[in-house]
Amino acid sequence: MNNLKLYIFFGIIGILSCGKNKNAYDATGVFEANEKIISAEATGKITELSIEEGDLVNANQLVGKIDGSNLDIQKAQIESTIDAVAKKQNDAQPQISILTDQIKVQQEQIKTLQVQYATLEKEKARTERLIKADAAPTKQLDDIVAQMNVIKQQIQTADSQIDLVKTQINAQKSMVNIQNRGILSEQKPLKDKANQVDDFLKKCQIINPIKGTVLVKYAEKDEITTVGKAIYKLGDLENMILRAYITDSQLGSVKLGQTIKVFVGPIGGEKEYSGKITWISDKAEFTPKTIQTKEERANLVYAIKVAVKNDGFLKIGMYGDVRF
Repeated sequence: MNNLKLYIFFGIIGILSCGKNKNAYDATGVFEANEKIISAEATGKITELSIEEGDLVNANQLVGKIDGSNLDIQKAQIESTIDAVAKKQNDAQPQISILTDQIKVQQEQIKTLQVQYATLEKEKARTERLIKADAAPTKQLDDIVAQMNVIKQQIQTADSQIDLVKTQINAQKSMVNIQNRGILSEQKPLKDKANQVDDFLKKCQIINPIKGTVLVKYAEKDEITTVGKAIYKLGDLENMILRAYITDSQLGSVKLGQTIKVFVGPIGGEKEYSGKITWISDKAEFTPKTIQTKEERANLVYAIKVAVKNDGFLKIGMYGDVRF
């Protein structure tokens, strides 16, 4: 009978020991999320803000607007000034057209002279034949040669006149270009200022930078905001981070990229997740007070981060246990 009692006692101890080992975990931690505070990039009244806490917003999504009507007025004034400056530019074309017409006149005159010269050449050849036959006086040939020399001189003068007019056209273009460069130099700072106003107008649009869930909303529509003032806090709740702590004796059991098991919930009803170690601290620290008992707080531990895909159950601040 006494032996039977001993067997029962040791059996219960064994069952309890098995249960204890089954529920034992290698580390415990708290779930976090990658958080980002979205701040205003412009100063003014918030005219639109279409987000609420708990909303899932996508990257590059327009979630609000800040009043930029004064910037619209500034931009319109700058564009008007740019147009006015452009109208101040000088145009060389009217003067160039006059000079071009002069060249055409000289060219037509040269064509006429060349026809006359060709006619005289034929007359010269005929006269030379007559002189050889003693049918014409020598003076007649001399007169033809003199006329040809006069026409040749007139053609050369017309060519020189064309070259002179072309030089005047180039000079006119160069002078106008110099004048216009000074005028156009006034446009550059104005265009730079217009681009700057455009940039300010873009900053009046509140664009969500990354996909995430709105955790905290710091501002409301019709409130006045300033540059750098927080509007809302965003968190990536789809990919949670479990920050856990391990002892130095456990360092050899873990490595970056290692897949481990993560448990959340009460003993006996835990939900199991797959996690991946993404970071291991290279610096020891005292055990956080919220993690271990008073006796174990003096122990040095190393923090690790475990990435866990959230199915919607995991919350920020929730405790989790890991098993390597």
